[in-house]
Parts: sequence; structure tokens; C-alpha cells
Amino acid sequence: MQTNRDKYIPALSYEWLTGFYDPVVRWTTREITFKRRLLEQAKVQPTHAVLDLGCGTATLTVAIKRAVPQATVRGLDGDAKILAIARNKARKAGVEIFLDMGLSYELPYTDAAFDRVVSSLFFHHLTKENKLRTLNEVWRVLQPGGELHIADWGEPHNAVMRVASLPVRWLDGATTADSFKGLLPRYLQETGFVDASAREHYATLFGTLRLYQAIKPK
Repeated sequence: MQTNRDKYIPALSYEWLTGFYDPVVRWTTREITFKRRLLEQAKVQPTHAVLDLGCGTATLTVAIKRAVPQATVRGLDGDAKILAIARNKARKAGVEIFLDMGLSYELPYTDAAFDRVVSSLFFHHLTKENKLRTLNEVWRVLQPGGELHIADWGEPHNAVMRVASLPVRWLDGATTADSFKGLLPRYLQETGFVDASAREHYATLFGTLRLYQAIKPK
């Protein structure tokens, strides 16, 4: 039975908005810029196995495969409707990626299966408990020395961004509170990751978007 703590939240909080997800993200979050930088930060190598966690419509998943064709790239999401969009996008792009349905805190993968885990605009949907559960699962499926790279809403870097973030706080609810308080690096450290920090930030129409990096020690 699914409990309240495990309740799935669609990409834009409501299922009827899923079809608008790509244009909304593209035009309000500087998507091309921040995803390019996230990919550069991850330094994916041809021998790597990569997981795009909470992949949504697979924009980032496809971009990783295009950038490093020899890498094995998987995307995981809990929304069947959005995965259908993702599969169609991958087919049109002519890339071979693997798209799996599942929950971030119950990953259907073996231990140490990935060299990199990336995630974009996903963690703020999770309660604190499920953020920690997810990070423990990411730790489990990462190889020693593997890296986690996240792009998500973070602590506003000025008053304008604090006001701009109000629609996201309203739309996505209480799960965004610790994200906007800048607590994600603390959660990463509590899980055991090292070098956990926010690397850079971007001003967007809906607040400050930050890139995070963390490493599982060897």
C-alpha cells in the first residue's frame, strides 16, 4: 500500500499539466544552459554507466547519450505517462537509452551499478524522509568513487529570487522547504558523500537553481 510519505508527485504536481512540462521547463529555467553545465560537471566517460534519476521526459538522458555515445545511459521515473513521452523523444533523437519505471527510494538496480548518477529538478518533489531514503539508494547503486550531480531549486541568492520562488513553493508544496533553505548539501554529507557542495547557481523566473556535486568515497 502506498502511504502519504510515498505519494507520487507528477512533474508539475498535477497530471493534467504533464503535457506542458517540456515548454515550461525550457522557457522558465534556462534549461539548455544549466543542463549543459550539469553534463560538463559530471564528466561522463565512454566506459561509464549513468543513471538519470527522475528523468522526466528524458531531455537530459538523451543529451548525455548524444554527448558520450559509448556510455550506457539509463533513465528512471515513476510516471508512466511521462516515460511514454521520454521514449518517443529518444526514438525521434535516434539514441539508444534505457528507460525504467520505478521509485527513487527503491531503485531496481544492483549495488555499485553506476559510475554517475545525475538528477534534474527532481529532489524538491521529495519529502525530507524520502530525500534521505533516495540518497541512501543512490549511495548503494554508485560505485566507490562514483559521483552524484544534481540540478535543483536551492537557497535564493537575493531578495528578487526569494520572491520569484513563491510560485514553486505554492505549486509543489511543503517538500520544497528544505530545498529553498539550502539543506541538500547537509543531507548529502549525512548520507556519507564527500565534497558535497553547491557548485554554481542560475537566476531563473522561478528562483535560484543550483548545481550540486557529491562523491562516494573509494
